[in-house]
Amino acid sequence: MEDKIFLTGAAGFVGSALLKRFVVEGAVGRVVVRNELSGLQDEKKKKGGGRAEKIAGDLLGRCQIKNQTLDEGLFVRRATIFNNLLGCDVVVHAAARAHILRDEVVDPLAEYRRVNRDATLALARFAAQAGVKRFVFISTIGVNGNLNNRPFAENDVPHPHDAYSLSKFEAEQGLLEITQQTGMEGVIIRSPLVYGVNAPGNFGSLVKWVKKGVPLPFGAVRNMRSLVALNNLVDFIALCADPERSPKAANEVFLISDGADVSTSDLLRKVAKACGVKSRLLKVPVGLMTIAAKLLGKGAAADRLFGNLQVDSSKARDLLGWKPVVTMDEELVRMFNS
Repeated sequence: MEDKIFLTGAAGFVGSALLKRFVVEGAVGRVVVRNELSGLQDEKKKKGGGRAEKIAGDLLGRCQIKNQTLDEGLFVRRATIFNNLLGCDVVVHAAARAHILRDEVVDPLAEYRRVNRDATLALARFAAQAGVKRFVFISTIGVNGNLNNRPFAENDVPHPHDAYSLSKFEAEQGLLEITQQTGMEGVIIRSPLVYGVNAPGNFGSLVKWVKKGVPLPFGAVRNMRSLVALNNLVDFIALCADPERSPKAANEVFLISDGADVSTSDLLRKVAKACGVKSRLLKVPVGLMTIAAKLLGKGAAADRLFGNLQVDSSKARDLLGWKPVVTMDEELVRMFNS
């Protein structure tokens, strides 16, 4: 890969994995991290690889470039962002305000829009002005919805179900307008739950409970859900970030998954097997758990644990020839042997 990539969210779960992949390929030109204390270290040069120039700052807050603190945010100060995009061929925008369990802001939707929509579109406009060839936007399957009776497809009518997915959908719509107006290529990637080493959120919590051998009441759950391994998602993003390898990805939307759906109970059994513990799942009626969850104000969590959410990722395979690089079992084993 010879294209120079501008990567945001490089300290995040997906972004940090992308950074390692791009550095090995010698592709990353500049990366954006939240602050100097983010824990991200400069990647050392590897055989056939390169080095990423680090830009510290968040999407709309203060930023620091070459030890000089700026009064305005990275994506507000036009000259700063424009100069750093010059010479870059591709933007991979992985930074976002994700789900927050205990959101303390007065207006969560406004904050999601500020970061996920407004900052994304500001960055896209600067990228187009700087001559960037392609803008790869990491979105969410939540744009399609949170439950289904048949697998979601790219041409389904969007049905964002919460503030996070709505902000992502609005960013997608704005990005499509920018690409149409400027000629810069856009690629939108919607993924379901991503799992892998150091996975955050609900998946990470479930893994901890399984490893401790705590009995979980999910033995009777027979739903079907699509997931995507971190290594599979990173591989697909890397493909879309290389215009020469994926010319047909230009101005397309892709739903991506492992292609092998599982129930919550089967997933937990696989996790237990991968980490070498005995699966302890109690067969509690799903209806009873659903009622209890709603009474406790945990209806959304119940939907994720008990409902169906499948995606059809055949477009990625048919149009781009992409195939998952790891199976679920292989990714889970890597999680506990890394």
